Amino acid sequence: MANRFPLAEGEWYHIYNRGVDKRNVFLNKKDYERFLLLMYLCNTEDRSVHLSDIKKYNLVDIFLDSSMDPKVPLVVVGAYCLMPNHIHIAIKPLKDKSISLFMQKVMTGYTMYFNKKYVRNGALFASTFKSKHVPNDIYFKKLISYIHLNPAEIFDRKWKGGASNLEAVEKEIKNYRYSSLPDFLNTERLEGKIISNNVFDLFDSELNLRKMIKNANEYYHEHFWEVKPPNIPKQSRI
Repeated sequence: MANRFPLAEGEWYHIYNRGVDKRNVFLNKKDYERFLLLMYLCNTEDRSVHLSDIKKYNLVDIFLDSSMDPKVPLVVVGAYCLMPNHIHIAIKPLKDKSISLFMQKVMTGYTMYFNKKYVRNGALFASTFKSKHVPNDIYFKKLISYIHLNPAEIFDRKWKGGASNLEAVEKEIKNYRYSSLPDFLNTERLEGKIISNNVFDLFDSELNLRKMIKNANEYYHEHFWEVKPPNIPKQSRI
């Protein structure tokens, strides 16, 4: 069950959330970039972020400005993926309640931006956020694969059962701008400042899509499969 226990300092968690009524929360490139900027700028306890602070800057300006770097980080971001109607983040708190503070700052800032831009009111996300504890490196690797494979659903909705065209899926997820997979593949880009490079030691820099699909499927069924699969008669099992 998500969010049942306090989020312990120094432990990894899978944080996820979706738009209210499953609505899309990212409608164009600027929306994705604003959320990425907030993930970067809000990861500090010594600064509050207001719309007026960043509306005159673009993503490149802020990432290149070293004065904007977080001085006292709240969390370590290990991986992320932004999808049209939901988000996934692998995150580790550096202080008590720092995940809650970080997510509150990011979600509030993005909701204010979105509501002003699209002239709407009210909540944008379905809840504050949901979380699942990641107890060890094995589960962490599965989680990272699951997060990074989320965009595969845009290009091949049946990938969980085995992608019909592995080469096409691999190409698409490698080129998906709004996840941290390019950073794991040693792609030089400004968004790489969002995540910690300390997690890279656990992973190969070469993409092994079959292994990622296996890991992602195991994580999905272990953590999100709430209805047990039907019993299969013994004579039908392979």
